Amino acid sequence: MRNLILSATLVATSLFGMAAQAESFEAGKQYVELSKPVAVSQPGKIEVVELFWFGCGHCYQFEPTINPWIEQLPEDVNFIRIPALFGGAWNVHGQMFFTLEALDVEEQVHNDVFDAIHKQGKKLATPQEMADFFATKGIDRETFLKTFNSFGVKSQMEKAKKLAMAYQISGVPVMIVNGKYRFDIGSSGGPQQALKVADYLIDKERAAQ
Repeated sequence: MRNLILSATLVATSLFGMAAQAESFEAGKQYVELSKPVAVSQPGKIEVVELFWFGCGHCYQFEPTINPWIEQLPEDVNFIRIPALFGGAWNVHGQMFFTLEALDVEEQVHNDVFDAIHKQGKKLATPQEMADFFATKGIDRETFLKTFNSFGVKSQMEKAKKLAMAYQISGVPVMIVNGKYRFDIGSSGGPQQALKVADYLIDKERAAQ
């Protein structure tokens, strides 16, 4: 009986702690509520978007934290990565990302690209340099170059630019939940806290459905 009472007390304490934690997340503090919600890509699912840049050190440092979280997301959550396009190398790397997506290999080489830039010192600044690098990963060089300049990839670039404007982003990494809420590592209080804010907002949207 004592164990049952103790267990019940621990559960109640845990639930109280979760509620207190949830109450600590407020619009205007840990996250921003967008004035105009942005349509999601898969209606019926809760969408989580991460905007990033392969050349961003903070994005690279966020990877070991966010990747395990992504793998454990429930079926009703749709996670999407979108490269931020602020010109120059940002756009070149964004075009690389969409090329890899078009070839259905982005997830396969995502970490390799980050490591190449931040560990190996590769700039991956030109299509030729990219093609040479991805050839070492089993991706046909000519296919990569042809896809890099394709209409489909350029269309994805235009779509990404419009989404970034609609999300009103000014830096990366930044996350958007269900086209309604924007937050980043700084506003959240760190990488782990950012994911707690994401979980809170996912639960908020799930409860509203």
